[in-house]
Amino acid sequence: MPAPRLPRRPFRGRRVVLGVTGGIAAYKAVTVARELTLAGAEVDVVLSAGALEFVRPMSFEALTGRPVHTSLYPQGDPNLHIRLARDAHAVVVAPATANFLARAAAGMADDLLTAVLLATEAAVVLCPAMNDRMFAHPATAENLRRLAGFGYQVAGPAVGPLAWGEGEGPGRMIEPEEIVAHAGRALEGATPLSGRRVLVTAGGTREPIDPVRYIGNRSSGRMGYEIAAAAWRRGAEVILVSGPSALPVPVGVELRRVETAEEMRGAVEAALPDADALVMAAAVADFRPSDPAAQKLKKEASGVPEIRLEATADILRATRHARRPGGVVVGFALETADAVENGRRKLAGKGLDLLVVNDATEPGAGFEVETNRVVLLRPDAPDEPLPLMSKAEVADHILDRVEFLLGLAVGA
Repeated sequence: MPAPRLPRRPFRGRRVVLGVTGGIAAYKAVTVARELTLAGAEVDVVLSAGALEFVRPMSFEALTGRPVHTSLYPQGDPNLHIRLARDAHAVVVAPATANFLARAAAGMADDLLTAVLLATEAAVVLCPAMNDRMFAHPATAENLRRLAGFGYQVAGPAVGPLAWGEGEGPGRMIEPEEIVAHAGRALEGATPLSGRRVLVTAGGTREPIDPVRYIGNRSSGRMGYEIAAAAWRRGAEVILVSGPSALPVPVGVELRRVETAEEMRGAVEAALPDADALVMAAAVADFRPSDPAAQKLKKEASGVPEIRLEATADILRATRHARRPGGVVVGFALETADAVENGRRKLAGKGLDLLVVNDATEPGAGFEVETNRVVLLRPDAPDEPLPLMSKAEVADHILDRVEFLLGLAVGA
């Protein structure tokens, strides 16, 4: 059974105005409102007159527990637009139609949503959605350039199926989970990771026995994927080097897929000189078959094969020469006994700034679960055990320490 959804950073206790305008993608805004609310935000939904042709207020009210706003001049509250604008930590417009973009770019305030935009100092995220020909029109392109000049973030559009009979093209609104990710990045604002480059490894590796069999482990890659997602949300440029994983690619992250330990070593070595931080969360195989078969091994022909193993490269040691001066390096150690003691040895032996240790035998920790219980180790600092929590929360704790260590390096 999945862990219960709990309020999380950076949504917990924050106010988000969700503007919905009149396009067919308006139905997806219901899911956006739900996900923002489950993440811990207080969501004030503003529906344009056009949006009311596609969705109704009751759906949003049932999911957010808050009234939906539709009028610039509601009875008894002539300053609603000012109050919404002042209290918002972020304004998200999804979908943002071509008509809305044109009015917003012109600085109009002829309805509640455009008035909120003019009055707010909060971060603004616009999620365009329209026919591909409307999106390609020079007027729309100019409007988007103007809005970006105001400091608004434009998220999308995506390429995909459009309205009935229109086929596929650029103009489709990005999916609700992507919109929530962009809202999170807007809520984070400037952080010590903004503009930094973070390299993250994730997942297990597969070391071939023959063309169809391999030696591997049970890593899903979730810990590394959560770290990559959280680093992007904090404003970093993120490269994710991942072994085989079924997880969706985090929004905004550059994914580089690998399969073997040697491929991962090469990918890390290539990206590391430009990285301000390396977070080595992958579960890399320690051994590989020394002589993998070129053809599938047949049980009938050869019986039980003898597989000789050899050690794979220790990626943290093998790429140490490529580390950027002042960069922060984080390692992981999954243990089954004497976790902290073994971790302390690895911390020193691999020249790490931070080591994240967990015990695979503990319930709720290790592979194939959404939670983890870790101990953070640093040179010349006390052990820092964390309670059992979601891997998303663990990711934020790790990145808090990365930001601190980067600050120390800048100060030095």
